[in-house]
Amino acid sequence: MAFLHRTWAEISVSALIHNFNTIKESAKNCSLMAVVKADAYGHGTETVIPALLSAGAESFAVSNIDEAEDLRRLGVKHPILILGYTPPEAAARLNKNDIIQTVYDKEFAEKLSFYAKESGVTVKAHIKLDTGMGRLGFDCRSEKLSGIDDALYVLDLEGISYEGIFTHFSSADTNEEYTKGQYERFVKASDILKEKCKNIKTVHCCNSAGLLLHKDKHSSLCRPGVILYGLSPDKDMSYSEELIPVMTLKSVVSMVKTVEKDTFISYGRTFKSSDKMKIATVSVGYADGYPRALSNQGEVIIKGQKAKIVGRVCMDQITVDVSHIEKVQIGDEVTLFGKDLPVDSLAEKVDTINYEIVCGISKRVPRIKVD
Repeated sequence: MAFLHRTWAEISVSALIHNFNTIKESAKNCSLMAVVKADAYGHGTETVIPALLSAGAESFAVSNIDEAEDLRRLGVKHPILILGYTPPEAAARLNKNDIIQTVYDKEFAEKLSFYAKESGVTVKAHIKLDTGMGRLGFDCRSEKLSGIDDALYVLDLEGISYEGIFTHFSSADTNEEYTKGQYERFVKASDILKEKCKNIKTVHCCNSAGLLLHKDKHSSLCRPGVILYGLSPDKDMSYSEELIPVMTLKSVVSMVKTVEKDTFISYGRTFKSSDKMKIATVSVGYADGYPRALSNQGEVIIKGQKAKIVGRVCMDQITVDVSHIEKVQIGDEVTLFGKDLPVDSLAEKVDTINYEIVCGISKRVPRIKVD
């Protein structure tokens, strides 16, 4: 079979829709805000967004205003929430594109209000409470809710219309007691804010792990992220086996050669053949997002068999030992991760998380929609 690309990522639309439907069933009456930041966790918004819309996604969350505007250009009419920072000077852009901004700090809110008034617009917003993550949000990390006065204050600022309140669980997959504390403080603070601002209707706190493990905390909306793409929020977490990985990363064999004993392979001479070996060069490297840390320890699949990486991962190529695999030739398909070689196994080898691997697949790797 001839391939049109040296390396590519196959994106299974059927798996994505299946995952969304599975999550929807688990969430019951909770509305789903699909988190599609970082180019849909590296999967490609141009493929992911139409699929999620067809599956019934009601709203979306992104990291920044550029991502939000990209979704509008893709034809998304649904609510879009920016989870992070937007330059306050962009108030008019937020209004023009009907984008919801997160407000998490008094100073930020004052600046956003100033530029909204200067532009003669009103910006939609959700208030974020820091109940224990320690990042963005009005300080509600203790029972004192020390940031609640600032949160109440920003409700009165002109040019901002508040529609929702949310927080983010830091350890929903590993620490039930800590998550319980976060949730209790969130409910307490939310009730105070909703009493003052009757326009606030949307309340949300559950990320992927929260959605799966803390169904009593779903509120009016949940924010599934990595589980949409069939991946676990934590390598030690037991999650629904019904979820299917959406991305499969593939490449091709570009050359096969036989080397004699004591031959050095790749940069730095970190691997030396212990015997006569058959080495296949594969057209993928760290410039494609394939981790250099997999040097001399990663595995790929060729002709249904695993083959070990030998030598260092290069910018554009890797070398693998195919001595045990018959008839490997130029153009053979190579699976770098997918169904039979989970991305979690790569992440574990290099001491990272599956999120980083899929988000790190570079732009030069085309995302190919399948099924």
